[in-house]
Amino acid sequence: MKKKREANNIVRTHVIWAMGAGLIPIPVLDFTAVTAIQIDMLSQLAKLYEVDYSMSTGKTFVAALTGSTVARIGASIIKAIPGIGTVVGGVSMSVMSGASTYAVAQVAIQHFESGGNLLNIDLSAAKSAYQGAFDEGKEFVSTLEKEKAASQDIFEKLEKLGQLKEQGVITEEEFQEQKQKLLDRL
Repeated sequence: MKKKREANNIVRTHVIWAMGAGLIPIPVLDFTAVTAIQIDMLSQLAKLYEVDYSMSTGKTFVAALTGSTVARIGASIIKAIPGIGTVVGGVSMSVMSGASTYAVAQVAIQHFESGGNLLNIDLSAAKSAYQGAFDEGKEFVSTLEKEKAASQDIFEKLEKLGQLKEQGVITEEEFQEQKQKLLDRL
């Protein structure tokens, strides 16, 4: 159970990084950054599951799974269109980068948990699993975006609450009580 929790933390962190890298406004650089993030994630997952890992097998694994994700490349290239292309390409690349990273992780975790390693994977089965996990990844990214919005709302409310305390509208005790209620929602 602890290993699964650690794996989920690795995945979540790398999905967030990949989403950020997907926003890089320079076409192809974003794609390269996301691939590097996925390779780093795979390295960390292999270490967690005590699976032999080399940079070359990691690159091969990621390329084999994501190589058919032509839409990611298209979203990256759209960024070259001045103005609206940067915005549309950035948003779609961010979502697809996060979903792809999630999918790579799920395929790796499933394979590692079944005793597999990066040398004995059935790539056709892995590609099929990747496609299904990619759709799950879109939902995962959507959930992360909602959590981020909710967190921002809580931090804004905490700031306003602090201002009310400073202005003497509420007491220190009321401030602490309301602050704890907001923090419990995080």
